Amino acid sequence: METLQNTLKALRTEKGFTQASLAEAVGVSRKTINTIENHVFTPSALLAMQIARALDVTVHDIFYLKDD
Repeated sequence: METLQNTLKALRTEKGFTQASLAEAVGVSRKTINTIENHVFTPSALLAMQIARALDVTVHDIFYLKDD
């Protein structure tokens, strides 16, 4: 079985964003960014693309599939 993983926290900090500033840039709550980073919430395709655009990376740079 595959699970969706992400590198959001590493990319966010590398790009100089806090959870709050990234959340504001994409129009969600800080809690939403936190739950994505902690694999509690899987974002919609639209939100994933908005996050990628805000970080100036591709969706594939942030999200990937991992075999369990």
